[in-house]
Amino acid sequence: MAGQPPDRGRDVVVVTGAGGMGVAIARRIGSGRSLLLADASRAQLDRAVDALRDEGYAVRGVLTDVSDRAAVDALAAEAAGEGRVAAVAHTAGVAAAQGAARTILEVNVLGTAHVIDAFEGVAVPGTAMVCVSSMAGHVASLSREDETALATAPAEELLGIGAVAAVGDSSTRAYIVSKRANQVRVEAAALAWNRRGARINSVSPGVIATAMSRTEAEGPSGARMLAMLEASGAGRTGTPAEIADAVAFLTGPESRYITGTDLLVDGGQAAWLRRHRPA
Repeated sequence: MAGQPPDRGRDVVVVTGAGGMGVAIARRIGSGRSLLLADASRAQLDRAVDALRDEGYAVRGVLTDVSDRAAVDALAAEAAGEGRVAAVAHTAGVAAAQGAARTILEVNVLGTAHVIDAFEGVAVPGTAMVCVSSMAGHVASLSREDETALATAPAEELLGIGAVAAVGDSSTRAYIVSKRANQVRVEAAALAWNRRGARINSVSPGVIATAMSRTEAEGPSGARMLAMLEASGAGRTGTPAEIADAVAFLTGPESRYITGTDLLVDGGQAAWLRRHRPA
């Protein structure tokens, strides 16, 4: 069954990242809208686009490396050319078990800054953006000075910030710092988005049942991650659909007065780490 043809009179939804969360979000908020799905992997992007088209979505794939500002600017311009940009969900990212520290920083820190900046330029009244961060950002321990720099420094300076340089070759540390950077970057961006009549928030998932989390579970930190799920009382991983529900809320009319904040969707894992983890 062929997908619906693009309709330039429709609202436009942009989703970066064609993994489990990205596709779930596309399904949740893309109905009846022109949907642009972006990813750096042509194979993964084509599979996701084909599946969504078969389900009747008016979707196009746009090959995009978010660490490349020119590519992100082109994506934003393409979205604006389709119609009114109603929602942007930025899910593209690299987990600690998936890449070297430098790659994680380039995609998660620099890439998120690029997406926020580029889509601010095409935001209109009513546009809502959600960046997918992680509960890992809530357990980062950074100085106030480093957080301010991560929140407000020009994108081209981000990889030179002390906290970023200090991660060295540690993929785990790079991931934690990158996800805190996502949260504070969104917080700082809210003012500029407000002035456009638009909103921006982040969502911080816990352990979600995706290919990325399976890779993590099979890695060096996997046993600790699974033990935390049991100790915190969550007893299970979250599902991509639960993250999609949170994104639908934050991009929908029920959240018109919510901007510049982070929503934890982690089954209470961050709360357990803060208040109940054994010393």
